[in-house]
Amino acid sequence: MDFQQAIDHFSQLFETAKYNSKISRIIPHYPKKKSIDVDMEDVAKINPDLEEWVLNYPKFGFEAAEKAIEELGVVIPGEEFKPHIRFRGLPEKRNIEIKNISSEYIEKMISVDGIITKATEIMPLITAAAWECVHCGEQQSTAVINNELKMPAICASCQRRDFKFVEEQSKFIDLQRAEMQEPLEMTRGGAPAQNLKLWIEDDLVNQIVPGDRVCITGILKIRAPAKGKSAIYDKDLYVTHIEKLEKEFEEIDISEEDEKEIVKLESDPKVYDKIIESISPSIYGHTDLKEAIMLQLFGGTSGRKMPDGSRIRKDIHILLIGDPGVAKSRLLHNTVQLAPKSIYVSGKSASGAGITASAERDDLNTGGWTLKAGAIVLASGGLLSLDEFDKMENTDKAAIHEALESQTVSVAKAGIVARFKSETAVLAAANPKYGRFDPNMSIAEQFDIPPTLLSRFDLIFPMKDIVDTTRDMEVAEHIIKMFSSSIDENNQTMRPTVDSELLRKYIAYMKKNVRPKLSEEAGKRISNFYVELRKRASSGGPVPMTARQIEGLIRLAEASAKVRGSNDVTSEDADRAIRLVKYVMQEVLTDKDSGEIDVDIISTGQSKTKRDRTITITKILNELDKEYDQVEIEKVFEKAEEYGIDKENVSKILEEFKKSGKFYNPKPGIIKLIKDREW
Repeated sequence: MDFQQAIDHFSQLFETAKYNSKISRIIPHYPKKKSIDVDMEDVAKINPDLEEWVLNYPKFGFEAAEKAIEELGVVIPGEEFKPHIRFRGLPEKRNIEIKNISSEYIEKMISVDGIITKATEIMPLITAAAWECVHCGEQQSTAVINNELKMPAICASCQRRDFKFVEEQSKFIDLQRAEMQEPLEMTRGGAPAQNLKLWIEDDLVNQIVPGDRVCITGILKIRAPAKGKSAIYDKDLYVTHIEKLEKEFEEIDISEEDEKEIVKLESDPKVYDKIIESISPSIYGHTDLKEAIMLQLFGGTSGRKMPDGSRIRKDIHILLIGDPGVAKSRLLHNTVQLAPKSIYVSGKSASGAGITASAERDDLNTGGWTLKAGAIVLASGGLLSLDEFDKMENTDKAAIHEALESQTVSVAKAGIVARFKSETAVLAAANPKYGRFDPNMSIAEQFDIPPTLLSRFDLIFPMKDIVDTTRDMEVAEHIIKMFSSSIDENNQTMRPTVDSELLRKYIAYMKKNVRPKLSEEAGKRISNFYVELRKRASSGGPVPMTARQIEGLIRLAEASAKVRGSNDVTSEDADRAIRLVKYVMQEVLTDKDSGEIDVDIISTGQSKTKRDRTITITKILNELDKEYDQVEIEKVFEKAEEYGIDKENVSKILEEFKKSGKFYNPKPGIIKLIKDREW
C-alpha cells in the first residue's frame, strides 16, 4: 500500500459519522485536548491491508492519518489544527507480553498490559531549536533528532558558524518517562517480573501513577547506549495511547477443561477440606492456620462502599508469630506459589519505602525525581508475604500502617505528593521478642510489634514449638515421608489433594466471578457473638472485642462463601469465621492473670489488669511522695499488697517506670521521684 492510498483510506474513515463527531468534540477544546482515538477495528473495516500497514509501518501510518485530518480543512482562529491520532485496540497478535518483546517488533506498533512501577515528574522537551547568529543576528531553526540539539551548519546570511541557542524562540512539549512491569499473575511463584521503559509526550503526560494497571499502545524503539560504543541497545516503548484497566487483576488463562475442573471442585461437598489439605501439605498440622490462609487467598467481597463514599477493606491480614523452626517462612513461600498475584519480601532486607512507595532520583536518564511503587502497591489485588516482620526498623513498620488499614500509600517527598492504591492482603511472619515464647509470660507481651500495627491484623496465630513425644513422632514421620516422596516420583503420599495449578485458577476464577452478600441469618450470628462478648465489659471487666473485629468476621465469612462459589453468606460461613476468631482470642487475647479475653492486649499493648495495676502503683507512689522525699521500695510493696498486687508485678511496673524516666535510685532500696515530669 502506498502513502497516498493510505491517506485516501483515512479520509474515508474520518468522514464517517463516528469520527466526524469525535473531531467536532475536540475542536472547542483544542489545543488543551488534541487527541483523537482511532480503533484499529474500524481501520480494518475500511481496509484490512491498511491495518497491517499501520501495524508494521506506524511512522508512515501516523503521518498518513494526520495528513488526512489536515485535508479536512478544519479552521480554528489563531491555531493550526494538528491533532494527534491515537490508535488503540490492536489485534490480539500484537498484544505482547513484556517478556516476549523481541527485536522483531522494533519500529512496529504493539500493545502491552502491565503495572506502572515508576513515573518521573513532567519535563520540557525541545521539538524545534531556535538559533541566532552571534555576528549578524539571523535566526534559524533546527529539528531535534534522537533528542540531540544540533546547531545549523552555517549562517544563511553571513556564512559564519557561530550561534547561540535561543530558548524563548524554541518549541517545547511535555515529556514524562515511566517504567512498567508485567502483571505479577503472569509470573510464577514470585519469579522476577520483566520491565519495559516508556516514553510519554505531550497530552499523554500525567495520566498514570505507579500502581496503575494499564494497557499501553506504542511503537517499540531502540536507544543507543549512553556511553561507549556497545552493540547492545536499550529498548523503549514510545507511547501513543494509554488505557487504564479497572479490573483488580488480569485473568489467568482458564481453558474449557479448566473450567470443568473448577465446577467439579466447586460442587464437591469436601471442597473446604481438600483446599486446606492442599495448602503446604509438606508442613504437618496447623489446620486452623491453613484454613485461615485459605480464606485469605479468596478474600472478602470487593467494591463495597460506605454511604459516605469510603471503601470497605475486603482483604484479610494475617500475622504469624512463632518459635524458630516451625515452618513460618515455608508457609509464606508456599502461599506465594498459590496466590494468583503475589510478592514475597523479607523485612530483614526490605526498607519501608521498598515495601510501600517512594520518591527518589530517577534512573530513566532525565535527571529529575521519580515516584516508585513498592511491593505492597505492586501486589494490589493480590497477596504480599512479608517475612521477618519483627526485624524491620520501627520507622519501616510504621510505613505500612496506612497500607494495612486504609489500603492506600501516601508519599510526600521532594515536592511530590501522591497517593497510591494498595488493595493487598498481607501475610506476615515474625519471631517472639525473646527469640522463643516464654511459657511464664502471656503471649501478647512477647510481640515485638507496635500495638497500632497488631490491631490491623484480622487474625494473629502463635506457632509454638512444644515438646510432645507423640506429636514429635508424627512430625518426624511426616518429614521422612516427604523426603521419600521427593525421591520416588510415583509416591502419591505427599501430593496435594488439589493440584497447585488448578487451585491457582480456582482462586482467580472465584475472585473474579463471585461476590457474596451477607444473609440475614449470618448477620445475626455475627451480631449475637459480638453482643454476648461485649456484655462482659459492661460489668467492669475487660473489653473482649471492638467494632473493628466485626468487619474482620464479615470478611472471613464472605471468603468462606467464596471458597464454595456461593454468592450467599450463610450461617455456616459465619460460624466458620467465629470459630477462627475465637481460637485466636483464646490463644492471644486471654489475659494470663485474669483468664479473661481482653482486646486491649493488642489494641493498646497492655491488658486491663495490667493497666489497673499501673494506675494503682502510680497512685501509691504519689501518696508516698507527699510523706517522704525518698520513697522506700519496701513501703511500695506493703501498700501494693493491700490492693492485692504481689511483689513480682510491682517490680515489673517499677522497672518500666524507671526505664521511662519517672524516677531513679539514689541508693539501693530507695526511689527518688523526678518532680518536673508529669506522670
